[in-house]
Amino acid sequence: MAGPLDGIRILDVTTVGYGPYAGQILGDYGAEIIKVESHDGDITRGIAPLHNKGMGHFFLMANRNKRCIVLDLKSEKGREAFLRLVAQVDAVLCSVRPAAMDRLGLGYEDCRKVNPSLVYVALVGFGQDGPYGKRPAYDDIIQGVSGMADMQGGRSGEPRFVNASICDKICSQFAVHATLAALLNRERGGEGQLVEVPMLESMVGFNLVEHHSGRAFEPPLGTAGYERSFVEYRRPYATADGYVCALPYNTKQWRSFFKLMGREEMMDDPRVTDGKLRSEKIGELYAMVAELVAGWKTADLLAALEEADVPNGPATGLNDLADDPHLKAVGVFQIYDHPTEGHIRLTAPSVKFAETPQEVRTLPRQLGEDSVDLLREAGYSDAEIAAMMEDGVSVDGRPEAARTAAE
Repeated sequence: MAGPLDGIRILDVTTVGYGPYAGQILGDYGAEIIKVESHDGDITRGIAPLHNKGMGHFFLMANRNKRCIVLDLKSEKGREAFLRLVAQVDAVLCSVRPAAMDRLGLGYEDCRKVNPSLVYVALVGFGQDGPYGKRPAYDDIIQGVSGMADMQGGRSGEPRFVNASICDKICSQFAVHATLAALLNRERGGEGQLVEVPMLESMVGFNLVEHHSGRAFEPPLGTAGYERSFVEYRRPYATADGYVCALPYNTKQWRSFFKLMGREEMMDDPRVTDGKLRSEKIGELYAMVAELVAGWKTADLLAALEEADVPNGPATGLNDLADDPHLKAVGVFQIYDHPTEGHIRLTAPSVKFAETPQEVRTLPRQLGEDSVDLLREAGYSDAEIAAMMEDGVSVDGRPEAARTAAE
């Protein structure tokens, strides 16, 4: 059975994490994703560790279910080939700055001339109508300007980055559902359109769901920042031999926790039974949790918390995720035999469709591996394709071509 987006074709003109991860999700959903790269390729191709040039781990994790073509978009023939592809697809996902695409003659207005029903999704750092519109954006920059870095410092600490490309990956979700919404609108009789997905504005809305706090009111009822997130002991708790995550949340769970710990006097404490007071005194309660669990063995504590119906879980190390019994049971990690990279371990698509299941149809491709086939599908003859390769307009990245050249 095909995925739910079977039959949809999308040009992926993106690099690094924001756009490529969005394109991978759409590919997992069944869309045909055509990744357009320069001669240098996506910068993540070169990030170590890696076995072979151009196939770094970061690239492998965000570029399955795609076909890859190299085009020199600064050349006349490269632009012509790009527009031929545009005429054959449903959407373009582009993280090149709009002004740069316009200068190349490949912006939205140029593309809609060859495909009036096109959905053109511009992935930008900042809304193009604002004073930051022309600035380049990377994950660390957006973490800073969106308040994400400030949040990590709490009420009085220094701003610091989340240890992940968090904004790239969150904004990729905005890009996916924006693309789907525009395609759905078109299917319902609407038209193609330009869709702008800015990282800063998306992240500010994301961050402030809980952190707008007192500033959600006018005049403000206090400062921004969700108090529970900022307290000292909101973190995995140290046990006698490791760490656990424990989260009594409602009154019932707090009472169960204190009963388990032999602190019955706390079961009717107003800080436990009064939701408003509990939210104001949450730091005191978390400090008590830290003190009470410190002498427990991790396994014993997790079992006791489970029995008491208190939300809990281990603080699993990154290197231990593949051994997690739940992740094993649901098949999150799958090992594939890649034609050039040997055995690679990828995370399987997480969403389950009962009638249109997702699958990994295509493993991450070599730079330009599908150039020849895609140019043929765009109407070029073999002689024209050979000339384009000779002129540097494209690259034939098929493994068999590389072997022939080596011989």
